[in-house]
Amino acid sequence: MTTRTRTRALTAGDTALADFTERLFGHLPRADQRRWARVYLQGLLTTPGKKSVRRLAASVTESPTASQSLQQFINASPWDWHPARTELLRWLEERHSVRAWTIGQVCFPKRGEHSVGVHRRFDPAAGRIVNCQLGFCLFLSLDDGMSVPVDWRLALPEAWVADPVLRRRARISPEAVHQAPEALVLELVDSIAARTSSAHPPVVADLSRLADAAALIGVLGRRGHDFLVSVPPTLAVRAAALTHGGDPAHGPGRGGTTAGDFARLGNTSHPYSGPLAGPDARPQRQRIHSALVRLPEGEAAGRGAQQIYRLFGERRPGRQGGGPVWLTNMNRHRMDDLLHLVRRSARATAVLGSLADEFGLLDFEGRSFPGWHHHMTLMSAAYAYACAYAVRERERERGELGRQSA
Repeated sequence: MTTRTRTRALTAGDTALADFTERLFGHLPRADQRRWARVYLQGLLTTPGKKSVRRLAASVTESPTASQSLQQFINASPWDWHPARTELLRWLEERHSVRAWTIGQVCFPKRGEHSVGVHRRFDPAAGRIVNCQLGFCLFLSLDDGMSVPVDWRLALPEAWVADPVLRRRARISPEAVHQAPEALVLELVDSIAARTSSAHPPVVADLSRLADAAALIGVLGRRGHDFLVSVPPTLAVRAAALTHGGDPAHGPGRGGTTAGDFARLGNTSHPYSGPLAGPDARPQRQRIHSALVRLPEGEAAGRGAQQIYRLFGERRPGRQGGGPVWLTNMNRHRMDDLLHLVRRSARATAVLGSLADEFGLLDFEGRSFPGWHHHMTLMSAAYAYACAYAVRERERERGELGRQSA
């Protein structure tokens, strides 16, 4: 569904958007706050190109003060974003079965040093060190193939939480602390687990760039989550069992090696046609190698070291090296089911591109911690509404075709 299509519908008077806004933002205490929430949502849905506050206001209203009021609502108004995210979660769960909780990671390029949490770090996508913010998102991967963001965390480097001047300038809440990326991912999972009314689906995440992925894997297992995670190929693993002679019963090497080695040389091979990784990968004949492994004592944080995992990766003819290496505690699942979850991860990555191109993911111009969360909340709501609108349009077209054929 294009921005032009959404614009025509909303201009014609889409009352469903008013109901949706009231559902998510009805907790806001003032009528003007609820009004500006709808203006911002409508602007995100209908404004082509960059989603600056000025452009959003101009696309929805002719009021000369709208831009200033909208800027105040996003960056300065002290409204709580948590209830809106909870309502968005419930709204989606009422309409869909959730197949996975998928974690995404986003690098937000920034100029200057004033945006909250900005720092310099290496961005693998850009292949260089960039000035940026680092954010993490939790998607609901739904039964119809859609992935919708419902919760966000912003990484705050130590310099931002230790300096009282920076904290005050960016309005960083007192409870916000510096956390490693692994802790932010776990916080997202804990938060949705506490709020959902549905059974917990598998957690799907790319942990391949996290330094302490093994510890996070251990915690997820101890908290009872099924998971499928992409891990660093250098992650230390060892064979799941030993024969009486002391040689590994599963996988290569004597006792231990890396995840990348096990994925390439695993003792079980699964033929498969289709893209394992990347939204634009072409379907082709592939061979998935898998093996049963454990994580070494200490890296898996205690009891997690006793867990047996299935580790797998792809080998493509004529290509050196391997693709992503995946680790799961769902050992009894068929490989086709696991690969289906891998594809859901790729879809969530593709959604991040859509959010950047059409919904203003990278366009927040404010500098405050609450402002960043306000923007991400409204952007997530706009995307969810756009997905629901597209479903309604498809159902309407099918109904018209049915009536015509009758």
